[in-house]
Amino acid sequence: MMSRRHAFFISDRTGLTSESMGEALLDQFQEVKFKRSTYPFVDTPDKARAMVKIIETAANQTAMRPLVFSSIINEEIRDIIRNSPGLHLSFFDAFLGILEKELGTKARNEVGRNHGISDTARYDARMEAVNFTLNHDDGVSDKDLKDADVILMGVSRSGKTPTCLYLALQYGIRAANYPLTPDDLDKPDLPPMVKQYRNKIYGLTIKPERLADIREERRPNSNYASISTCKQEVADAQAMFRRFDIPFTNTTHKSVEELAASIMQACGLKRRF
Repeated sequence: MMSRRHAFFISDRTGLTSESMGEALLDQFQEVKFKRSTYPFVDTPDKARAMVKIIETAANQTAMRPLVFSSIINEEIRDIIRNSPGLHLSFFDAFLGILEKELGTKARNEVGRNHGISDTARYDARMEAVNFTLNHDDGVSDKDLKDADVILMGVSRSGKTPTCLYLALQYGIRAANYPLTPDDLDKPDLPPMVKQYRNKIYGLTIKPERLADIREERRPNSNYASISTCKQEVADAQAMFRRFDIPFTNTTHKSVEELAASIMQACGLKRRF
């Protein structure tokens, strides 16, 4: 029977750093089942003390020491959390001292701004990319499509929209996407909307069985979700990619993070901020 253990991700900001650090480590222990909880903006001693009570409750309920991943820069708040009955793994405890020694200077010990608006130009670039992506989702418009950094193309429900949004949010990439319909797949040429931008197209494909499962949730018992339809559309899409020498990847077993990184590398794209 798999054990179950509390894992807390605590931060004085958004929690993205502690989550990323913690998840990367927990992923190495597939035999253990974790109950994950994220607590952002723990930025005062009172909030830290309240957090300690939550950790204490979890420890008492399970009789197992909770895992506490934190990215809290304030030493007073960090000390409060550290005194909770959990295994405290602090991003700053682990690395700040080493960096101070190597760089020959003290850290500023101020709440970071890596997830805030510290550079309005960079923030504006990211929001512009997100807006572009939303305005060019599912082939709704060809306006300014020439400004796209990449155009993801694939059959319906192959992962285009979430990947585009991730590219925009994390890298500032203007990502558009175009859904291949049965009509598109029946024709010998690329869809007119994207034909002139062939050098910007990147294809996404997926295993038909997985595609059928996803579509079944959206439209149960439909021809759209049938395995025969999915097999045909996937085969036709891949044939189109090969015919026009369009690079493509299979999304079945890839996270959106892996997909985005693969696309950035394959298309030679650079982070905009």
